[in-house]
Amino acid sequence: MISSPSNDSRRSRPQSCPPLLIVLSVGLGLLLWGITAARHGLLQSNAYDLGLFDQWAWLIGSGAAPISSMEHVHVMADHGAWMLYLAGGAYRILPSIHWLLASQALALSITAVPIWWLTQQAGLGPRQCWLVCALWWLQPVVFNAALFDFHPETWVMPAFALALWAERNSRPQIWFGLLLLMLGCRDGLLLIIAGMAIDLAYRRRWRWSLAAWGLSIGWLLMLSRWLYPLLRDGEGPKAASRMFNHLNGDPLTVLSGLDWAGGAEYLLLLCLPCIALWRRTSLSTLLIGLPLVLVNLLSASASYRTLVHHYSLPLALVAVVACIDGLQEKAQPQRSFPWMLCWAVACWLALAKPWFFSGPYLTRVPQLKGVGEAQALIQPEDAVLTTSYLVPQFSQRINVGFPKTKQVIAEWNVLLLNPNDPGWGSSRTIQESLLAQAKARSWTCRSWLSGLVLCREQAVSNHE
Repeated sequence: MISSPSNDSRRSRPQSCPPLLIVLSVGLGLLLWGITAARHGLLQSNAYDLGLFDQWAWLIGSGAAPISSMEHVHVMADHGAWMLYLAGGAYRILPSIHWLLASQALALSITAVPIWWLTQQAGLGPRQCWLVCALWWLQPVVFNAALFDFHPETWVMPAFALALWAERNSRPQIWFGLLLLMLGCRDGLLLIIAGMAIDLAYRRRWRWSLAAWGLSIGWLLMLSRWLYPLLRDGEGPKAASRMFNHLNGDPLTVLSGLDWAGGAEYLLLLCLPCIALWRRTSLSTLLIGLPLVLVNLLSASASYRTLVHHYSLPLALVAVVACIDGLQEKAQPQRSFPWMLCWAVACWLALAKPWFFSGPYLTRVPQLKGVGEAQALIQPEDAVLTTSYLVPQFSQRINVGFPKTKQVIAEWNVLLLNPNDPGWGSSRTIQESLLAQAKARSWTCRSWLSGLVLCREQAVSNHE
């Protein structure tokens, strides 16, 4: 067991938070759920990742083998996210994609509660507690990650904040249990735990640091050397090779191939909402994000270096907690104009994506009627090949997929495609080719003015 240094702060329980904080957290969570549900209803969600996780949860809930028909991998071979089995239990009660959307929204919003405890733990007053909670709610990546489909690491943002509270309050059992919970949602969170080890070493909490290092390295070895090869016929983690293939070669070639401009812009946007409150004492907390920042900067995919996707979500929490450290250096503020809050609002308006509902999210409204009619014609047992943005509308079935560069029509008995809007990972040529194959095989087809086409394989008669 980890022993606590003699100079640790005295152990205490989390203080009560104002009922208004609970009300606001739940209310904002419900509002965020409504916004994400609206995006899904406007056909803006995608196969990766909402359709993928919805199918896995549905398969678990229905008792089927949780192997994706899109990736052909077991749920545990994706990110080692055993927490998805809890979602499967909810799907057993009521199969609905809104389990994922609602739980994600509420988890992100109620993260403000352990943040409040962290702020109280630092000895800050109520005014500053409210400011820090507002900074979390106004992080652009929090809003954008909630809208960008679903990702299970959003579930454990409250656990991450509470783990920081437990470490600062010398609660090793609670702290270690929360770290295990974090790893149960995504393997990539071991980078955050490695960052916590760096922070703890910087503060000379050697036993705590060794425990965090041991957990992160041990989890990585367990997944890469045992679980992933076991479930992938000997293959290791696919994400690592996909992300870092471009780093092969001599150092000069590697350095010249890095996205320096994009990386600099990413760091600037990442720091912008909170940097005004960071002080020298914030450095220790900021070290927690160092491994994840480095991985995001070195990744081949530019999506790792934006505030649109979920990859930077833990870094938002690190940034907010670093503000708590910085506020400890400042005197308790007198009542004055809330400049920092106004700055956070301005950053949210500039970097969050609510304005997508005024245009980009409305582009598929003409397809809504056709999709609704197609849903009524497609049976639960059908094997459906459809566009990536329609996969989440049909993902609660054994076989669902979207057309990529190579697709065998024999695997499916229903096509629901739109060559005019082929979606991510597909093209007009691919979809027109599939529809031509279906018509050549005398499949029954129906089309809509929006360009949507539904083709079904004719049932083979049992009578000659």
